[in-house]
Amino acid sequence: MKRAYNFNAGPAALPLEVLKKAQEEWLDFNGTGMNVMELSHRSKDYEAVHNKAIALLRKLLSISDDYEILFLQGGASTQFSMIPMNLLNKDKVGHYVLTGSWSEKALKEAKKVGQTAVLASGKENNYQTIPTLDKIELQDDAAYLHITSNNTIFGTQWKTFPEVSGAPLIADMSSDILCKPIDVNKFGLIYAGAQKNLGPSGVTVVIIRKDLIGQAPEAIPTMLDYKTHSGNNSLYNTPPTLAIYLLSLVLEHVDSLGGLSVMEKMNEEKANVLYDVIDGSNGFYKGHATPDSRSTMNVTFTLQSDEATAAFLAQAKELGFIGLAGHRSVGGCRASIYNAVPLEHVQKLAEFMKSFQSSY
Repeated sequence: MKRAYNFNAGPAALPLEVLKKAQEEWLDFNGTGMNVMELSHRSKDYEAVHNKAIALLRKLLSISDDYEILFLQGGASTQFSMIPMNLLNKDKVGHYVLTGSWSEKALKEAKKVGQTAVLASGKENNYQTIPTLDKIELQDDAAYLHITSNNTIFGTQWKTFPEVSGAPLIADMSSDILCKPIDVNKFGLIYAGAQKNLGPSGVTVVIIRKDLIGQAPEAIPTMLDYKTHSGNNSLYNTPPTLAIYLLSLVLEHVDSLGGLSVMEKMNEEKANVLYDVIDGSNGFYKGHATPDSRSTMNVTFTLQSDEATAAFLAQAKELGFIGLAGHRSVGGCRASIYNAVPLEHVQKLAEFMKSFQSSY
């Protein structure tokens, strides 16, 4: 069977080694005679999977004991509401930096809960660049500062994170968590839907500083209170066991490769392959993001006309390239090259881009 050249934005490619390991254990996990998704979430066999995933996340991201790691459901979109419901108390203000569609959606949900303010925005230039923010001193009424670390639709990414004082920094890292080492201690809360770099869809990882847990008002629904999940090791109700199992295999795979410093080098190499083609095309391909804000996860670009774009996408599909159509708000094309996308597939895409330009 020939594997597709999978450049989907999410759900996205999973490491082939992970898929093979899951296939081997599909009918009989750990001698149980059952698939992982058939196990009781209260069983010792599943508990070992659950705790291994937590331990590997702590190791790979160097997460201290000052933080809880939660496995939740509802995707990052539920966190857009859950964060303000827990942290945006009366007379406080939730601050947001707008760098794309997902940060806009996060702000929209927070407005339903309490007071908000936009600290900075790149909307005027159609989110081509990340605002320059170095040191930020928030006022006493600030509840938090929220950013989106990588913007899948626009192909931009924070290269360095701002130093924030006065309130915790919160980041939606759904599309670039595990792509490089980060200093978790800079953040009060990090959240990420798994379906891009962590594993399959269905589980959302929340890394939250312990002092931020327990601040929710009493009226908050039980399942939307971080305290509910932190007090039960994310097992208050039935978790997405299969997704967490696959997440643990992905983490094991990343660890076996050498961790996040190795992933960073691999991701930079893949991104450079495509950006070199774009920059060397004499304008045939035009990148959406400014060079200083370019994402290593999502390479967005346009061609010279809608006709050229349609021909490019049609030929790409015939050759087995999947998921290259850009989002309607940007147009053109997008290659999502998350951790699990092999360098060889990126090189194949670069070769196709060059050949298409020469023949069109």
